[in-house]
Amino acid sequence: MSASAPVRLAVAAAALAVTFAYPVPAHAADRVLRVYNNNIENLVVNNADGSCTRISGPDQLTSMLVDDAGQTGTSGVKAPDVLIVQQVRGTGQASAYADQLSAKFGLAAGTFKAIVVWDDPEPWGSTHNCSDQSLGDLKKKQTNAIVYNSARLTLTDVSKYWSAGWLKPGTAYAGGAGCTLYKPPNADDGSTYAYKWKRTSAIAARFTLKDTGTSVFVATMHLPQENRQNACAGDGDTGLGGTGIHLGADAITLLHASTIRIVGIDANRTGIPASTMSGYGMTGYGTGATNGSSKIDYLFVRGTVQSSPVGHTVTSTKSNHKALYGFITY
Repeated sequence: MSASAPVRLAVAAAALAVTFAYPVPAHAADRVLRVYNNNIENLVVNNADGSCTRISGPDQLTSMLVDDAGQTGTSGVKAPDVLIVQQVRGTGQASAYADQLSAKFGLAAGTFKAIVVWDDPEPWGSTHNCSDQSLGDLKKKQTNAIVYNSARLTLTDVSKYWSAGWLKPGTAYAGGAGCTLYKPPNADDGSTYAYKWKRTSAIAARFTLKDTGTSVFVATMHLPQENRQNACAGDGDTGLGGTGIHLGADAITLLHASTIRIVGIDANRTGIPASTMSGYGMTGYGTGATNGSSKIDYLFVRGTVQSSPVGHTVTSTKSNHKALYGFITY
């Protein structure tokens, strides 16, 4: 055998290895679960002058999805795995939003799917502070949803919805003794606000990560404006740490069966500590204001969350609320 034969054999072996190498699955070398929480306000933004602006789903997504450095609009922005959203009009808008997300990343329609509390909630309210009534009308139907990447996550279970709590006007708070569930017959009186309670119905789901089999719990919540002054989670209940936050019984069952745990909330309340859900092994993320100068939106996670140079808060979000995010390694 000539001196060059071993070299030729080595080159041939390398070529065979390349020829028969298996493709690397997406995210196989990227063990990160990308999670966002945002009240998208029906994709209508209220302006300071009383006007409102309609925002497209793709524009809103571009404004809130970030790379590892917390920057939007870069080549490093990857498809999210979970979007916890509040204030969508129902299944129609949530599914369209999910399909727009799929298209944004060149994925087939239906790759992103939506779990919605109310399929088509009845409208409520009047102008929603929009000088253009047609834009105000877009905000009259409100419910909550979880959008997830079905290429990475298998849906295992969905909880029953549960009601937020509130202090009905004219009722003495008395350290929470006046609190009740915010659903009929305890909800707003009169035809104008008869169905407003549906915007605060919460829901949770349990998923399995396809690459590792890791279980993931996700919940979406939107608490009433009244929670800002009087924390209420139900009958005589002020919620976890007096914040108005609580989980439904079915949700708690799914949570205890899950390794990674994620809860996104528009709590309509400031000053909620990061330790509020520590009893469930979860920590709060997000340090910046999320609604004007106030922080009323929260993201709680059990898992290893990567540090964020922007405090897990996306200030460029095209919504009345700034998005929160957490990239969880597993």
